Amino acid sequence: MEALVPAFIAALLATLGDRPPRLAAMLAERHGVAIVMLAAVLALAAGNAVAGFVAMEIAPRLTPNGQGLLVAVALLFAAGSGLFPAGKLPDGCPRLGGFLGSLVVILSASGGDRSQFIAFALGSADGDAWFAAAGSAAGAGAVVFVAAVLGDSAWSRLPLRVIRIATAFLFLVAGAVTGLSALRLA
Repeated sequence: MEALVPAFIAALLATLGDRPPRLAAMLAERHGVAIVMLAAVLALAAGNAVAGFVAMEIAPRLTPNGQGLLVAVALLFAAGSGLFPAGKLPDGCPRLGGFLGSLVVILSASGGDRSQFIAFALGSADGDAWFAAAGSAAGAGAVVFVAAVLGDSAWSRLPLRVIRIATAFLFLVAGAVTGLSALRLA
């Protein structure tokens, strides 16, 4: 249960500059907020469920120092990838319809992203992988919901580059402190 809130906060911060919220904002203008949010919730839950399952399998094999180092690596990875723009957005899947097309696009854009890696690491360290996965899905879902409600034009006007760099700095500091602690140097 200890991983629920940290996973929520980390996913919230990590998702701000990623592709899923921008995709949800674009898709919500085409298909409506309710359809896109249902697809986004399912996509985020599926991706984080995989992270939770893998964390459950890995957790018994890690020592406490290894668990701390895994969390540090996940945070440093989130910092590093936060320094770069999210990349080109897919056009969507018009033949699949609003719900299924949104599900496929958001699932493919969020698969293996920063928030899922952090959920995996926190779940491996805490032992309650499902709480980490649920917290991560909820944090990412909150950002995606706001983006879908705002729409693409309002979401694109936000200072996402500044937010992405600021969160990268936070992840860098948290990763460095966690890593030094795991190595028993701090």
